[in-house]
Amino acid sequence: MNLERPKTSNPKSLSGLLPFLRPYRGRIALALLFLVLAASATLVFPLALRSLIDGGLLPQDRGAQVLALREHFALLFAVAVALGVFSALRFYLMSWLGERVTADVRNAVYGHVLQQSPEFFETTQTGEVLSRLTADTTLVQTVVGSSFSMGLRSTVTGVGALLMLVWTNPYVMLQVLGMLALVVVPAVWFGRRVRRLSRASQDRVADSSAIAAEVLNAIPVVQSYTAEAREAARFDAASESAFRTARRRVGARSVLMAFIIIATSAALLWGLYQGTQAVLRGDITAGHLGQTVVYVIILAGAFAVLGEVYGELLRAAGATERLMELLGSRSPIASPSNPTPDRLSNAGSAIKMEALTFHYPSRPTQAALADFTLDVRAGETVALVGPSGAGKSTVFQLLLRFYDPTTGRILLDGVPIPDLALHELRQNIGIVPQEPVIFSSSALENIRYGRPDATDAEVHAAAQAAFADDFIRALPEGYDTFLGERGVRLSGGQRQRIAIARAMLKNPPLLLLDEATSALDAESERMVQAALESAMRDRTTLVIAHRLATVQQADHIVVIDHGRLVEQGTHDALIAANGVYARLAALQFMA
Repeated sequence: MNLERPKTSNPKSLSGLLPFLRPYRGRIALALLFLVLAASATLVFPLALRSLIDGGLLPQDRGAQVLALREHFALLFAVAVALGVFSALRFYLMSWLGERVTADVRNAVYGHVLQQSPEFFETTQTGEVLSRLTADTTLVQTVVGSSFSMGLRSTVTGVGALLMLVWTNPYVMLQVLGMLALVVVPAVWFGRRVRRLSRASQDRVADSSAIAAEVLNAIPVVQSYTAEAREAARFDAASESAFRTARRRVGARSVLMAFIIIATSAALLWGLYQGTQAVLRGDITAGHLGQTVVYVIILAGAFAVLGEVYGELLRAAGATERLMELLGSRSPIASPSNPTPDRLSNAGSAIKMEALTFHYPSRPTQAALADFTLDVRAGETVALVGPSGAGKSTVFQLLLRFYDPTTGRILLDGVPIPDLALHELRQNIGIVPQEPVIFSSSALENIRYGRPDATDAEVHAAAQAAFADDFIRALPEGYDTFLGERGVRLSGGQRQRIAIARAMLKNPPLLLLDEATSALDAESERMVQAALESAMRDRTTLVIAHRLATVQQADHIVVIDHGRLVEQGTHDALIAANGVYARLAALQFMA
């Protein structure tokens, strides 16, 4: 499925994080308590300052004045200590929460993506997913761990300061509130543009990440075609597009921030001006004015922070939307709610394919298989041959249930495979792909990937059976040698023997070999062919091979052309039939 990109984000999108916040309700409540206490300490400070001005600086006995000043400054210091302690505790708890929730979101998204069928990856670039796992989760961490806390603190202190100002100067502050109301309407209207640009900026960053991931995974091809400059230019263009969008976003946020600060300051300065006039008239004391000034500064600072935090919330809303899209994607391939109990054979699996028709989601008008029917007895070795694109690999994809057929069904040991738990089905199948996958770990762990609980001795035995033991022991650190990303330190034949050893270690009742010896030289192919023949004994084996010399000893050969089964039989019978197989054989053997 393709991931849709909404044109706008909304702060309500952050509600998608609630399931990840819920397990930490206790810590959130504690953090909010410290936040309120820190805000209360901030709001008490102007009252202590008023007391200092009006009580400690009045003309009186010198000794009494010194004692009074000490008491007032001790009170101010106590307020400062409380503010520092409560703020530090609030900061620690909220930062911890941000890190914890980000890790939980990242793990949930990654685990969910791993469950998606290949259909998902037909339409979704890997770089897009990586961008969401990194850049978007980092934005979430910033908001949950920092911006959200700052916003709450500023809201509490701002509302508190406003209430104190209204209480001490009701007439003046009602005028100020009226002016502030005029600020909100244009700010909200302008914030919508910031939301759109925030989402667009994140999408452009994801585009450049997708390009980078694609090219870096194909660097040998890029360099062999001397396309480094072209690919660099393509990435530059994507980065420049991301920069232009980010520049518009930053510009819009800057204008929004400037408007909020200037308009808010103008309203508050008006209130402050009215306060100075009240002092001159003798309506209020100097301490009262000082208290008012501090509350005005607190309120103005709170508005400024809220303007900044609102922009961060908009960015995080876009990031959360993108992450929730991934979590909301549903794979069309899933285990049944009540799977059939394990009834698969441990020796060799019988396969029955009945009138299969299948279209890849990305090619809905072209049938990869059409009315395909095949019976494979337990323990039998069947070779699938035919031109490239005939549908041979599709048979493997359907057996592994990466896709479900459009029509028809597949039975394994008499059980329809949709009735089996996916884990059980795939645990009973071993595959050696044409392009073996080598992970960034040691040779030992790469082979053990086939059976994680295998002992070192069992891994060594599988490597020996696949004729991989000698070259592995010759590596600098033997089985503990790090093989590099995608096995770049190995030759193609060595990578293939690692993959064969992995499948042998798994020891499944059904073995799928997709051109398993295509990257081997003649001597290695002969050795591995002998190893494969040993592994295929008492196993059901399906073999895809373009080189017909490797399938002549199969119990049964199936010829596929344009998604249809056109011939089947033994090598000799198919040669005698003088059909598609005979023509393919003639071309190869003559060559």
